[in-house]
Amino acid sequence: MTVELIRIVILLLIFAAVFILTQAVANSASRGRSHRRAINKRLKMISAGQDREDIIGKLMKNRPQGTPNLPDFVNNLTINLQRILFISGSSLTIAQASLLMTIGLVAVFLLAMLGLALTGFQISLGSILVCGAFSIGLAIAMPIMVYSNIAASRRKKMEHQFPIALDIFVRALRSGHPIAAAIDLLTQEMDDPIGSEFGLISDEVSYGAELIDGLENMAQRWDLDDMKMFVVSLSVQSQTGGNLADILDKISQVIRDRHQLYLKVRALSSEGRMTAWMLTVLPIFAFVMIFLMSPSFYLDNAEDPMFIYGFAILIAMYITGVFMIRRLVDLKV
Repeated sequence: MTVELIRIVILLLIFAAVFILTQAVANSASRGRSHRRAINKRLKMISAGQDREDIIGKLMKNRPQGTPNLPDFVNNLTINLQRILFISGSSLTIAQASLLMTIGLVAVFLLAMLGLALTGFQISLGSILVCGAFSIGLAIAMPIMVYSNIAASRRKKMEHQFPIALDIFVRALRSGHPIAAAIDLLTQEMDDPIGSEFGLISDEVSYGAELIDGLENMAQRWDLDDMKMFVVSLSVQSQTGGNLADILDKISQVIRDRHQLYLKVRALSSEGRMTAWMLTVLPIFAFVMIFLMSPSFYLDNAEDPMFIYGFAILIAMYITGVFMIRRLVDLKV
């Protein structure tokens, strides 16, 4: 009798263990499906159980702010770097990115100098200049180019999504939804980056901010003319009245026509833009790769005084050329 009782207890324990394990697996799979159904980053963070205030802080911690105490040139450069990090979707702030690039710069420079000492090359002003340029190209220029490329891709996606978002917004207004509910609908129907952006506006309004202020902040973060036009239309309509759905419908059509003209201009200027991209990236990439594979190509001549002056002049000409080319291909439509 005792043996049978023990056997029953063991079977019940096995059943309970299997039941608990099955429930745990089912709950995990259910949370995973709910997480996958979230179509943008903000909804994924909400489905993961994060607090709304924490979500706003994480999504907006690297928004372009600038530093007014610095000179205008440095402040504009800081804002541009912040905007690149923000639009690229990186979780790094400008301070974190600057710290990582500084650490990478110092580490690469020290490793390069150590490599020169171990391989028997003489340490001179020319070799220090070459190692410094190599460190800047590898630790600063190339990461910025990578993030700029990612940011440009996400910016194009935002420009493509915005007219679609306006169409959804107009349909929601015509079906009787208020503006706040229409914006909340966009947060659930649109993927990133625009879905999370309108989600931030929805959260800001929920915490007491003005709708127009939230939209203006979004337009400043992305620096898109289409968004600014949308914000101005809402602001004027809120003060003068009128049929907002018809106004936004016309704006959506204007944005689509403008985008088509912009694509035509990009197609006509594609050769120049590709040339600008190659002339910007190729010199840095070629210099870094040649120095990695055959450092003697530069270091054998590093002691020549003409090499020092020529290399410094070459860097100055490269920076000037990149600036001029960027201005030439920066077409406004």
